[in-house]
Amino acid sequence: MKTRIEKDSMGELEVPESALYGAQTQRAVNNFPISGRTLPEGFIRALLCVKAAAAHANGALEVIPKDIAAAIERSANELLESPSLMQHFPVDIFQTGSGTSSNMNANEVLASMCSAHCNEAVSPNDHVNAGQSSNDVIPTTIHVSAALQLHGQLLPALRHLENTIRTKAHSVDRHVKTGRTHLMDAMPVRMSQSLLAWADQIQAHQERLTRAQSDLLFLAQGGTAVGTSVNAHPVFPDAFCKALSAITGLAFKPANNFFTHIGAQDTAVSVSGELKALATCLIKIANDLRWMNSGPLAGLGEIELEALQPGSSIMPGKVNPVIPEATVMVAAQVIGNDAAITLGAQSGNFELNVCLPMIADNLLSSMSLLGNVSHLLADKAIATFKVNEKNLEAALSRNPILVTALNPLIGYLKAAEIAKKSLCHGPTDSRRRGGRNGYSPCRTRATAGPTASDRERIMCPVENKKGQLQALLTSITHIQVELLHGAAHDAHREIESLREDAAHLGFEIAMMQLGHTHYNLKRSPCFSPQEKLRP
Repeated sequence: MKTRIEKDSMGELEVPESALYGAQTQRAVNNFPISGRTLPEGFIRALLCVKAAAAHANGALEVIPKDIAAAIERSANELLESPSLMQHFPVDIFQTGSGTSSNMNANEVLASMCSAHCNEAVSPNDHVNAGQSSNDVIPTTIHVSAALQLHGQLLPALRHLENTIRTKAHSVDRHVKTGRTHLMDAMPVRMSQSLLAWADQIQAHQERLTRAQSDLLFLAQGGTAVGTSVNAHPVFPDAFCKALSAITGLAFKPANNFFTHIGAQDTAVSVSGELKALATCLIKIANDLRWMNSGPLAGLGEIELEALQPGSSIMPGKVNPVIPEATVMVAAQVIGNDAAITLGAQSGNFELNVCLPMIADNLLSSMSLLGNVSHLLADKAIATFKVNEKNLEAALSRNPILVTALNPLIGYLKAAEIAKKSLCHGPTDSRRRGGRNGYSPCRTRATAGPTASDRERIMCPVENKKGQLQALLTSITHIQVELLHGAAHDAHREIESLREDAAHLGFEIAMMQLGHTHYNLKRSPCFSPQEKLRP
């Protein structure tokens, strides 16, 4: 490889002949062969915007010649449009803690390009870095890059995820599934209710991240080395923020106190905490999807996720929930990034934090990962899953927890007795034709209503009155579940027939419950005014 000789304050150094950077960048490349990873492209782009805005402000304030200021802006724009941008920024993430190597990398590249444009020597320090220090440039760039990535990638991705969930919730609103607490059967819920809970979680995280974004708009630029603004023009901070706002479209402002933004990274920690909270939300959604999709034979099998790829190298036909699994891994990485950012922020010793490149990388990495996986979760898992209606009905119709609806009438202990007996005895032959006690609460309107075997079972002699009451009350409970499906007319017909059964058997409790249910049902909007007037 051909080289050229470059010189800095420490002496001469060989640099690749074609490289736009100079000696200080090459020293960093030589000193930090650690991870092989450079700072994210989003950070480098924000850094170039910072340099362009600083040049514009310094030119307007006559701190540097206007032609050189214009050349710096032009060079920054050329780099931003270049497909080979990142080859000019080879410095490892793990470098000097202030990020000085990356700041000088940008200064040297821009100075090299400007010298060619102006046909005169442009200094990386005296011109490109005029009125600036790595100590305010890098904290500023962390805020700018994070604000831009929130605005341009993560928040739009979350809006897409939320909208997709709400659309799916509307399409599955008619499906009722067994609710679960502690992973155990609980009272039924509409599938839409589960999904709308997810949507509201995502909406809340958008609101919190939007509030956090407002803190990112306050910048350290103008504080220079330690926060005292040494060597910066008094008007520079305001002129810089005005120029940067014009470049980015976001309303940046000088920090109220430069010392807090140079010596600490509290805002980055706060934003990262919100990203961690979002990650835990995505884990919950992903795991709900995995559980509902589990099976297809020995699991819950309530939904079927889109088949995207073979799931096993040895088991033919196996398909796995790959998008939810990827989501969980992304969330785990984001939680790890947050831990690193938290530890890095503790290294704000006196007037400067010395973990800035690592904080920048982890913060932007978390945003990028969450934005990308949110789109995938929306488009390749939530939008495309199918509901297994038969499996939902089979579990729901056998769920003894439905007896919870009778607590106000017969009390918790008697209801528990019914539930335990139902679990112990299991379904009889007649019950297998429907749900528990032969009654399926999830029948369609065309087949709803007690069958002949249902009525025969209720009216025929059983072991004792307690058994008859159990059968009747369980049927009443199933009717209440059917109301979740909106089948009000079907439930009305069944209540009428069961009231006759209850009267015949002399069960006052059942008659009271049926009368109460019937009264509320007749107030349903499903009935016409004339029907509501009927006894």
